[in-house]
Amino acid sequence: MNTLRNRVQLIGHLGQAPKLVEFDSGKKKMTVSIATNEVFRNAKGERVNDTQWHNVVAWGKTAENIAKYLDKGSEVALNGKLVHRNYEDKEGNKRYITEVVVDEYLFLDKTDDKTAITV
Repeated sequence: MNTLRNRVQLIGHLGQAPKLVEFDSGKKKMTVSIATNEVFRNAKGERVNDTQWHNVVAWGKTAENIAKYLDKGSEVALNGKLVHRNYEDKEGNKRYITEVVVDEYLFLDKTDDKTAITV
């Protein structure tokens, strides 16, 4: 059961192009927002489309590949863990953020050879 602890799986579309940053140490970090959609009927029988936005982070080769092959609107399946952190902004206000740190992904958009890319 330990493999199920703190696991997140999402299928969604990128809200913007991934941002890749390389640090002085050579480490690479990618950030992007992913939109997931759920369609359901409410108590009145009306169709409701609920969109949730998720902050996503990837490191190293995973970061490079996502930034290289995906763009705004691309569909992707992600597997990772949920991380909560806080920081102080420039005005001294404490900010809280929740992110999905990716360790596996599957590109769902069709490529030229009609295959999905996975790692």
